[in-house]
Formats: sequence, C-alpha cells, structure tokens
Amino acid sequence: MLSSISIKDSGGLVVELIDVIRENRAWLSKIDGAIGDGDHGINMSKGFTLAGGKLGEPIPPLPDALNILSETLIEDLGGSMGPLYGYLFSSMADELEGQEKLDGDVFGKMLHAALEGVQEIGSANVGDKTLLDTLSPASEAFDEAWRSGKGFAECLEVMSLAAEKGRDATIDMVAKVGRASRLGERSRGVLDAGATSCCLILQTLAKGIRQRMGA
Repeated sequence: MLSSISIKDSGGLVVELIDVIRENRAWLSKIDGAIGDGDHGINMSKGFTLAGGKLGEPIPPLPDALNILSETLIEDLGGSMGPLYGYLFSSMADELEGQEKLDGDVFGKMLHAALEGVQEIGSANVGDKTLLDTLSPASEAFDEAWRSGKGFAECLEVMSLAAEKGRDATIDMVAKVGRASRLGERSRGVLDAGATSCCLILQTLAKGIRQRMGA
C-alpha cells in the first residue's frame, strides 16, 4: 500500500466531491429545512455542478481543481456558505503549491489551513452548530493519529470517524450564528446542514485518497 498519492494526478478527487454533494442534495436540504431556509443542498449542488462544468478534460491537477471549485463557490453560490467553502478549498489548495506528493504531513497542513480559512472569514466558534463542529475535531483527530505514528490511510479513517462524531454532536447544540440562531433552544435536536456537508466532503476526500493508495 502506498503512503502518498500524486498531486498532479489527483484532480479527480474534486470530481468525487462534486458527485457526493449532488447525490446528497435532497438530504442536505431536508436537514436545513428543519431550522433554516431548506436550500443548503440545492445551493451547494448548484455551485458544485457549475464548478464541474469548468474543470474540463483532462481534469487539472488537484490544486487547480480545488481553486476552480473555490472560485465558483465564492462567485456563484452566494450567502454565507459560498465564501466559507470557497476559502476552505482555496486554503487547502495553497498548501499543495510546490508539492508533488500528498502524504499525511501535507494533508494535515491542508486541514489546518482549511480550518484557519473558515475561521478567518466567519464569526462562528466550535460549539455554535456550524461546519466548524465537523472540521475542527476532524483536524484534531488526524493530527493526533499522525503524531502517534499511524499510517496515512489509518489517519484518514480516524479523521472520517471524528468528522462523523462532530457532525452528530450538532444535534444537541443550540445554533449561535446564522438564521437558525433566531430559534434559540428550538434549534436543538437536529443536525446542522453545514456540519453535515462538511462531513461528506472530508469523508469523500479520505475515501478517495485511501482508494488511490490501495487501502
């Protein structure tokens, strides 16, 4: 089993992200409808689909594909999620510049950069019932596993489980930012749509990388 993948040949990871968001469009909107506008899946699918149309053939290297996705979400998605996910993906892409291989060290830096990018433009903190409640524990879990000497593939599995746990933890949270925050205690009891889409994204990246390594 490999311990890294070629960055140049991994732009298809972004195609897999586009596919998973499109496939879960209805579910994401249903989750959002419980305490929000009910359009998270619709809007995300629209933005990701537009990005897919811009990738062209052959699929560009991973940093370029991530930047195309980022720019499309910022320009065309609108609302708060466009810039948040846009900066998440562009921050990831920045960590890949000048690199040839995506290994555990580089991926850990990608997660940190994504977290910092989202925090830089957003007003939320961990515990506010947002995508940070998925991204932050996922990044921490990956770091801990990597520092403990686990292989890249195993660290990705640990991260995926932490992302899912973080997503599910939003059920018991009260929304502190965004439209759902107006509901106060009534926002408790359902998943956060952003945390859910973030979980899908992280798990899809993990699955795609693991498959390319032969895990």
